[in-house]
Amino acid sequence: MARAVTTFTWQGKDRNGQARKGEISAASIADAKNMLRRQGISANKVKKLSTPLFGTGGQKITPADISVTSRQIATMLAAGVTLIQSLEMIAQGHAKASMRKLLGEITEEVKAGNPLSSALRKHPLYFDDLYCDLVYTGEQSGALETIYDRIATYKEKAEALKSKIKKAMFYPIAVLVVAFIVTTILLIFVVPQFEEIFSSFGAELPAFTQFVLAISRFVQDFGIFIAIGIGVAGFMFMRTYKRSQKLRDSLDRKILKIPVIGEILKKASIARFTRTLATTFAAGVPLIGALESAAGASGNAVYRDAILYMRKEVAGGMPMHVAMRATQVFPDMVTQMIAIGEESGAVDEMLSKIATIYEAEVDDMVDGLTSLLEPMIMAVLGVVIGGLIVAMYLPIFQMGNVV
Repeated sequence: MARAVTTFTWQGKDRNGQARKGEISAASIADAKNMLRRQGISANKVKKLSTPLFGTGGQKITPADISVTSRQIATMLAAGVTLIQSLEMIAQGHAKASMRKLLGEITEEVKAGNPLSSALRKHPLYFDDLYCDLVYTGEQSGALETIYDRIATYKEKAEALKSKIKKAMFYPIAVLVVAFIVTTILLIFVVPQFEEIFSSFGAELPAFTQFVLAISRFVQDFGIFIAIGIGVAGFMFMRTYKRSQKLRDSLDRKILKIPVIGEILKKASIARFTRTLATTFAAGVPLIGALESAAGASGNAVYRDAILYMRKEVAGGMPMHVAMRATQVFPDMVTQMIAIGEESGAVDEMLSKIATIYEAEVDDMVDGLTSLLEPMIMAVLGVVIGGLIVAMYLPIFQMGNVV
């Protein structure tokens, strides 16, 4: 039975007598002291790392951490370093305590004689079925270093694609949120000051100014209720979204119909599907199992259902490109390249080429979308905020004309 790994903080002196301190992951204080002694550290204080009062303080393990760790394992295995040594070295050198603890637990499992794939399956939050299946295939075939290189490449490509899509969404959302906050501040705090000044004029205000003043009064009177309503609605929506598969599938279908953004998400889903299928198929996973893994990795219900339909038809003896064409969701180029791959016996190579092509197209479309949205957002901000300012100064301009 593998022992639980704990993170300890230590203070001591190195071989040169200089004071040192740091953190180390081990099963017990005695193991931690032994590990430090092997590193030439004479530890005079070793204690368990205290848990922060408010959570883990930014120590959350992200998919990017798993991607980097996979590449490190692949590099070390290719260099001839044993699996246990690789895991220990990465665990000791990682900046995050939570990642050190995770790798320490996996290392202890492997030391106890359990396969790496079994150790990874005990942490489904960080290692999905696809990851574990690929590692299992590598263990069974005796080519774990080759499989890990493919896993690392796959994770790096997936993270790069995800980062590109997030970049496309983040900029316009951030600008619009800031614009909303600025507009709200103007309506609640600035416009009422102008209203007090206008009340002393004794003349009828322009229609546009009256309209803005009415909006300002409405926001002042009901703004807090609107904010609470939006917050509650957002919370309920997110809660329902997490629990309802039907709602998630419905949103996936609708989001693909959004101009430009929908096209980017379509290409991203195809890139993820082909990259996943190429990685699993090249690793020796049977096509039926590879299609099932690729369906979950596509990231969209439309493509997931299409791939599962393909899996069913392929299991019945139909060629993959014929089943793919029958779904009517994949472009002709993808179908043709798959057909060529099946005829030539190089399906994994064709899938990799398709993934590379679509990843490049996503990159170009994201850059184009950013360039397109920037002037549009500036125009919207100019109309909204500029309109507020003009509405407030219209009465002053009229006074000047009267004088």
